Amino acid sequence: MKIEKLMESYKSLIAIPVIITLIAVVILAVNGLNYGVELRGGTIADLQLQEPVSQTQLENIISSGLGTNDVSVQLVGSNQSTVEIGGEVDPGVLRNTLNGTASILGFRSVGPVLSAEALNQIFWAILFAFIFMAVTVFVVFRNFVPSIAVILAALSDIIIAAGGMSLFGIPLSLASVGALLLLIGYSVDTDILLTTRVLRRKEGTVTERAVDAMKTGLTMAVTSISAMATLYIVVVLLIPSAEVLANIAAVLIIGLVADVLVTWLMNLGILRWYLERGRS
Repeated sequence: MKIEKLMESYKSLIAIPVIITLIAVVILAVNGLNYGVELRGGTIADLQLQEPVSQTQLENIISSGLGTNDVSVQLVGSNQSTVEIGGEVDPGVLRNTLNGTASILGFRSVGPVLSAEALNQIFWAILFAFIFMAVTVFVVFRNFVPSIAVILAALSDIIIAAGGMSLFGIPLSLASVGALLLLIGYSVDTDILLTTRVLRRKEGTVTERAVDAMKTGLTMAVTSISAMATLYIVVVLLIPSAEVLANIAAVLIIGLVADVLVTWLMNLGILRWYLERGRS
């Protein structure tokens, strides 16, 4: 009964995800997004450590030798490391800097043209994902308001996830973009579940149909969030070198939590308003 009473206040509940989305926009406007080396250009080197050294010590050695603070080190096991350095670096200079500490196993540079092209392709990928999603939703429902609600919900999920990435310093990379695209698909799934149950089914009241959809949707959300939280904890505690997996899990956790709020507060509220307006 508490859920049913809560749903009666849907007009005020719509404001919660809207405010969170606006806060995410402000965070993005102020902090921006950090880009991975493959999107901003730079150098990636795989190293074989010749002596025990911590991540911080190796970062300091490279930063001092190259005269840059834009250095990120990931230790791989006990004797290997992957280093990302902003800007182009001469392999000979890096080799001299690491003399006695590590040897270079692999070295590759991502120039500004290639990184700009990769970033451009990412934006196009996200844009086309939204376009095809919008077309699919309009074909399925053939109704403007519910279709727009689904699209707005997916957009809010992505904005909140991006705001979380900016807030927690998670870089935008090819891997994290994959996580954002997954969020679009997941958001559409939950929103179509809600919209289909509420609009297409005729048995029971609107509130009863919404509660039934919510039980299914929240079960999906809890399962997914638990899986990603487990992955994040395992990576952080047991496989710290797999930072990419931790970043993917973190992006998905933020987005999935956002989807719970956006779907069951904003989207459901819009559908309730639409149905009530139709009766009047």
